Amino acid sequence: MSTSADLLDATFAALADPTRRAILTRLQSGEATVTELAAPFTMSQPAISKHLKVLERAGLITRGRDAQRRPCRLQARPLKAATDWLENYRDYWEDSFQRLDDLLDELKKDEGP
Repeated sequence: MSTSADLLDATFAALADPTRRAILTRLQSGEATVTELAAPFTMSQPAISKHLKVLERAGLITRGRDAQRRPCRLQARPLKAATDWLENYRDYWEDSFQRLDDLLDELKKDEGP
């Protein structure tokens, strides 16, 4: 990844798939092998490996080597960058909801008792 924008794009693209989100959720509890990660899904290990490559390119996981095992580990730094980017929109939505609340209050007053 060459820029923070590229990393952010890769993070959101990786998170767009429910299988990849489930893999990240599983990795929150600790490292796991491809076989362990594939167990809950009705897809082949090669298909899981493709998902892992997307997650790895996005920097969301790393794969190590431990003798014959190739454990995957969660790397949360890109998730922090995505959260920080989304945080920029919190004020926008809070203001929008406040305006909606104000409008509803005004409409209730106009209805009378």
